[in-house]
Amino acid sequence: MNYSEITDLLPHRYPFLLVDRVTEIEKKQRIVGFKNVSSNEPFFQGHFPKHPIMPGVLVLEALAQLAGLLGLDSMSKEEAAQSVYYFAGVDKARFKKPVVPGDRLDMEVNYVSDRRGIWRFSCSAWVDGQLACQAEILCAQRNIEL
Repeated sequence: MNYSEITDLLPHRYPFLLVDRVTEIEKKQRIVGFKNVSSNEPFFQGHFPKHPIMPGVLVLEALAQLAGLLGLDSMSKEEAAQSVYYFAGVDKARFKKPVVPGDRLDMEVNYVSDRRGIWRFSCSAWVDGQLACQAEILCAQRNIEL
């Protein structure tokens, strides 16, 4: 999935779109993608300017966006066009390695379950093969009015 395909599904745009590319996808099972972390990211200006680190909440947001892509891609095009995924919760979040400018944040999201519009995903992010973050993320799928 390239940028155009990602923005066809997600409502996010610069500077808040945190997924650059999807490299693998298995409907309602698993998705793999990445974010190239640039020194030009707006959050680096204020988040430890002398030692810039990608905020952990934004690493979680990137994982949630990837989870949303998995959920939306698992639907028909018509259903996806009338749906939005909200970040509904996070459990068991652990940060193992800081993400800094120049890193490529590799991410994997695995479907766990869905019930009454609440989807649960197991998520991990790596930098240079080292675990940077892991969490369970909940997303709420809702219909939107067109």
